[in-house]
Amino acid sequence: QVQLVESGGGLVLPGGSLRLSCVVSGTILSGHLMGWYRQAPGKERQLVAVSTSGGSTDYADSVKGRFTMYRENGANANLVYLQLDSLKPEDTAVYYCHMIDERGDYWGQGTQVTVSS
Repeated sequence: QVQLVESGGGLVLPGGSLRLSCVVSGTILSGHLMGWYRQAPGKERQLVAVSTSGGSTDYADSVKGRFTMYRENGANANLVYLQLDSLKPEDTAVYYCHMIDERGDYWGQGTQVTVSS
């Protein structure tokens, strides 16, 4: 059974950095998509970054140049990071790790990121 568990959220000052982690347990199939989403209070969940099993990554325009998604030991590794730099108050949200493959789609429980002075 596939499970995703995020960690690394917290309270940070504007301009600060955080690194979020997502551990994927269970078998990771080729052809999957791995992504990070976020949901702010009163708003819909939005895609932040998505990575294919081929290794390409795309970002939402609002985070390009500030956030970096990467994986340990290759595109099919089970440890996924989202590096958040130059954080802004509008980045405050619950951040979720997500994976989709031929079996279905899977979500983590989320980790809170709060950017505030």
